[in-house]
Amino acid sequence: MLIQNKIKISIIEDDEDDFFIITRYLNEIEGVEFITDWCNNYQAAVDQIRSEAHDIYLLDYRLGSKTGLDLLREVSCSKRITPLILLTGKGNREVDMQAMKLGVTDYIVKSELNSEKLERCIRYSLDRAATLKALKESEKKYRNLFESSRDALFIANNFLVFQELNDSATEFFGCSTPGHQCVALFDFIPDPAVKEQITDILVSGKNIDSFELIMENSKKEKRNCVLSVLVESRVDGDNLLHGTITDITNIKKAEEINLQSAKLAANERLVRILAHEIRNPLNNIQLSVENLALFAGSDSMEKPMVDIIQRNVDRINKLITELLKSTKTLDLSFEKQSLQDVVEESLSSASDRLNLQKINLRKNYYPKPLLIKADKLKLQIAFSNILINAIEAMENENGQLCVSVDKAREHYRVCIEDNGRGIPAENMPQIFEPFFSMKKNGLGLGLSAAYGIFQSHDVHLQVESVPDSGTKFIMDFKSYEE
Repeated sequence: MLIQNKIKISIIEDDEDDFFIITRYLNEIEGVEFITDWCNNYQAAVDQIRSEAHDIYLLDYRLGSKTGLDLLREVSCSKRITPLILLTGKGNREVDMQAMKLGVTDYIVKSELNSEKLERCIRYSLDRAATLKALKESEKKYRNLFESSRDALFIANNFLVFQELNDSATEFFGCSTPGHQCVALFDFIPDPAVKEQITDILVSGKNIDSFELIMENSKKEKRNCVLSVLVESRVDGDNLLHGTITDITNIKKAEEINLQSAKLAANERLVRILAHEIRNPLNNIQLSVENLALFAGSDSMEKPMVDIIQRNVDRINKLITELLKSTKTLDLSFEKQSLQDVVEESLSSASDRLNLQKINLRKNYYPKPLLIKADKLKLQIAFSNILINAIEAMENENGQLCVSVDKAREHYRVCIEDNGRGIPAENMPQIFEPFFSMKKNGLGLGLSAAYGIFQSHDVHLQVESVPDSGTKFIMDFKSYEE
């Protein structure tokens, strides 16, 4: 039996006798009240169906000079859920099939019509309409989740060619019509080994769960990402791949900053302890040398030895002082500065080294001043330390140094790139640590000091290096706001 107590039904019929017959059958159905409307005008029927003012429509195949199929074609483009039943004079398979394709829920041959068959047909149609409505609402809900997700979501074929992208994925990959352009996930993964690894997992029929990798977005920026892919197996063998890409670049940056800060804090404590422990016996040595100097005449054999000890005591004292300075909290004075001016003055301080080694310098500055809040002198020290490292890493007369200052969407970027010997991958995590140096007589304090200065200016520092090809330092500054 029908669950609804009242059902609004429209009978679209140009024959009044047939209308009364159908109404009589409806009245014979127990447990439900039908509120019937009669519509015998083609255009009125079109408007009525589009308005969806009724719970169900009974449509006669013959409507004057037109047919029910004509009406169905006219309203088929509307997002109609309300069920529609076609009434035909006699069974016609071709008509029935066309009607079903055009959205008819069911059809009844008038000669076979009775209250029982009509009740069953209406019940089936309303149940089917309720199911379709629930499906559409569910689809809408998940479509909204798909589109509004901040993660890049995609649906792809077996070859990871995109079939559908959400807004975040469209922005990340920079393609709006992926299916027609044959854009694939592998187009954005630079490492061939990673591509092969992903392929092996998918060929084995397994899902990919939280796979960390480096991807390049549409702007060729390298991003740390986490990839997950769910394989939907299909009977025809053309599986669908549902993928999620989470950009964790900012999380990685925060982790690196926290780790580096912890290392610097630990080094600072270690340096202060060592400085204290070394200076105590060093003071005793200093006092002893001063006393020895009183007894050793200028012509005595002991005088050269006393001088050697004194020079080395002074050198150790100087080293300790420099080490303590490197760990001292910076006293900064922030003022509005032009980023181009700060970089240019840093280059000027390194001009003698550039000229002596005959380094070819290329500069590319944004044409308008990029204003930041900075301690100019401290920032010049940081840039100078990086520039000196770059110059010393290059061969005389073959060096190529490129310095650029540019404006990005959310920040200002300074790049210092050389074609020097590069940094081995195993040394990359250590380059900003105090006392670490790849130079023979280096103290390993230049980059550590630069890192501290950049960190105090809330600058994100990134390093890219290829051994025997060169190194690029990338510094992203926040823009100055009045």
